[in-house]
Amino acid sequence: MKELTPITVACGDGIGPEIMAATLAVLDAAGARIKPEFIEIGQSQYLAGHSSGISPDAWDSLRRTKVFLKAPITTPQGGGFKSLNVTIRKTLGLYANIRPCVSYAPFVPTLHPDMNIVIVRENEEDLYAGIEHRQTDDVYQCLKLITRPGCERIVRYAFEYAQSHGRKHVTCMTKDNIMKMTDGLFHKVFDEMAHEYPAISTDHMIIDIGAARLATRPNRFDVIVTPNLYGDIISDIAAELTGSVGLAPSANIGDQCAMFEAIHGSAPDIAGQGIANPSGLLLAAVLMLVHIGQPAVAESIHNAWLCAIEQGVHSAELHQQTSHLAAVGTQAFAQAVIDRLGHVPSHFMPVTYTSNEREETNDSHTSTIDKGNERKTVAAKTVKADKQMVGVDVFVHAPNVTADFLAGQLSALTTNAFALQMITNRGVKVWPGGFGETFCTDHWRCRFAAPNNQLINHADIIGLLQALTTRGIDVIKTENLCTFNGERGFALGQGQ
Repeated sequence: MKELTPITVACGDGIGPEIMAATLAVLDAAGARIKPEFIEIGQSQYLAGHSSGISPDAWDSLRRTKVFLKAPITTPQGGGFKSLNVTIRKTLGLYANIRPCVSYAPFVPTLHPDMNIVIVRENEEDLYAGIEHRQTDDVYQCLKLITRPGCERIVRYAFEYAQSHGRKHVTCMTKDNIMKMTDGLFHKVFDEMAHEYPAISTDHMIIDIGAARLATRPNRFDVIVTPNLYGDIISDIAAELTGSVGLAPSANIGDQCAMFEAIHGSAPDIAGQGIANPSGLLLAAVLMLVHIGQPAVAESIHNAWLCAIEQGVHSAELHQQTSHLAAVGTQAFAQAVIDRLGHVPSHFMPVTYTSNEREETNDSHTSTIDKGNERKTVAAKTVKADKQMVGVDVFVHAPNVTADFLAGQLSALTTNAFALQMITNRGVKVWPGGFGETFCTDHWRCRFAAPNNQLINHADIIGLLQALTTRGIDVIKTENLCTFNGERGFALGQGQ
């Protein structure tokens, strides 16, 4: 008998315990070779003083099993509570979020019966870095961080996923017409890597029109790869387009660990009533079984689930008044899937999952959820660019002043190293040549540049800051302005 695979299981909050019990019952009946380790996460742990909703003992289990089947949790309202999902993804390096979005027409009503999309979302970077500050009375800041290694990993994953699953097209979505450096990097890496996959066609869309077309013509998409925030938004849109967010699974994959979950929340309004749909979590468990090298069990469960859906076995969420069967509860739905194990659907195409080396060795959980592909390792960049400092942006808190008044104060600080070049407010140039119609807050970016393309150093910046402090200027922070191999490493101000 083959060895059981340890997995970490969290029953979560709200409907979580109900849908987890249903999911584990199906896995047990199907013969899944797993050994669950149960941990407590979520609301109880937040209230116990763990700000991220997870205890040190739970971390020990996750790091030991490296596979996490997670039910939804409730994050208490109010400040000070960190997102558990974001914490787990970033701490365990789960950089790829995979969300298949499939329509099940005509048994689940949808306007898009032919929809079959996979969204590959970067999972660690972007605005989800969670670096936020209040900088003035009026202004708050959230830093958007995009890295070349992060882009390379997720774009590579998307192409490898498409290649191994027989998908023909990958669409990249960004907003690089506005965020030319951050989203621009993501788009640039996508274009660079596309040349390595000539059999896969590609295109790029600005995220706003991309989301609009996803909502109206989803069948034109195959695989979509996108940075974190956009991926979070459009994957929920896509899941809802299939007929129900409650059907959508999610896999979070890293080089060492993986987490599997439904994309929906804990739904406390229906908790304890036994009516929740366990499908999202059950299909996430199917992805988990493929990941840990048990594709035959995954195939059996998925096909049994399809049989139940096409035979009209629906939870209250999916039930239609025209249905010939009564709506079933959470456990009854699980039992219906169990009763159909070993059967294949007649309307839907039966699901097949290809075995891989883990079916035999079962000694690694570092692979993707695909059909046994081995992702190419992204080589680390070792060549350091020629970095030259040419100026500094000084961010200033100055309420109830005009741009011209502030410029007069700052221009007096002109030295051999620096001259005031520009002032912006909320990114818009307001000096020199600003417009009176521009609305300004108390937060000013003051750009000092070295005259005649001279280079500066940190001592020059320290001297400038000392002069500003002496004059009573409230400096919030600075950002060095550098070139990299002669290429400008900072954005111009709007209107500059």
